[in-house]
Amino acid sequence: MTMRAVVCGTRFGQVYLEAFRHPDNPVQLAGILSGGSDRSRACARHYDVPHYTSPDDIPDDVDIACVVIRGGLLGGQGADLALRLMVRGLHVLQEHPLHQDELAACLRQARRSGVVYHLNSFYVHVEPVRRFLAAVAELTRSQPIRYIDAACGFQLAYSLLDVLGQALGGVRPWAFADLPDAAQAYRATQLDVPFRSLDGVLGGVPVTLRVQNQMDPGDPDNYAHLMHRVTVGTEAGNLTLVSTHGPTVWAARPDFPRTVGETDAAPHFDAPASSGEEHLDLPSARVLGPAEAPGFRHVFGSVWSAGVARALGELVAAIEAGGGAAGRGQYHLTLCELWQDITARLGPPELLRADPPRFVLGDGLAAMARAAE
Repeated sequence: MTMRAVVCGTRFGQVYLEAFRHPDNPVQLAGILSGGSDRSRACARHYDVPHYTSPDDIPDDVDIACVVIRGGLLGGQGADLALRLMVRGLHVLQEHPLHQDELAACLRQARRSGVVYHLNSFYVHVEPVRRFLAAVAELTRSQPIRYIDAACGFQLAYSLLDVLGQALGGVRPWAFADLPDAAQAYRATQLDVPFRSLDGVLGGVPVTLRVQNQMDPGDPDNYAHLMHRVTVGTEAGNLTLVSTHGPTVWAARPDFPRTVGETDAAPHFDAPASSGEEHLDLPSARVLGPAEAPGFRHVFGSVWSAGVARALGELVAAIEAGGGAAGRGQYHLTLCELWQDITARLGPPELLRADPPRFVLGDGLAAMARAAE
């Protein structure tokens, strides 16, 4: 029998609502729960479902609640709502992030109520990130990871840590040095310093994290210079997720031809490849999968909703298996602890008022690049 779900919240919740139109979504949309805003009522009309303003109004034939409301750290009541819904016997898929104490309370309530609770870090489910993680898994079958270089906007730090945890197979042990006060020198010259860097170890691997620790309080979800960028390095080369939505690029490690003899100091670049040097004729870098990332309209309308459909599929599979995914909950508790450690080291984001970006068309850049050939 098809399970039925309500979506709680209609800001980012609109992405979840659109996911119910995805052919791979195993769940039927049964309604919207919100505080009663005009936007939420309009969404209910658009998706032709009932609109509820209290958890007590949700019918008993609803199985799942998607809680897409901010947690306490971001000034919302998402965790409290999730607890109420689980007391009623609903399984919950909750959008990240949460404070570690909030997540622990939700996991305890899920056990008491006999329901399944999943915290959704979202981006590990979108196709370009999954493609990157699959490439990392294939690479690490023969090559241990030697280093990671990663960057994100501060709003995306938790999801970045989950991407890194998936790539590494976990995040323990970790240790990060305190943030150097290099920004003080920049402040003396009144320069804008968007990124803060932390060096440390994650999952036993050397890691550099660069976080744009800035926010426009009037529009907190916008004006990040980037979302996620990750490079996983091995002895053979490195895999880079250029941006959240791709592409993934493999770049071989530079390996210059050896000299022919002990007394021959001149490299023979034009000599035929000898045994063991066949790799010198391979591309030094190549794109894995589509060479272009999708446009943001397609991202918001299709790529993200497909990721939500996948997260819902995982929730349904756990429900049908009888729950019992204690390891998943413990993993996210660890991520919360790590995320709070890192954000404490970074300090509160710098508040600024940002102007809308002046967009540049890629076709013009490509034409200029061709002219330089």
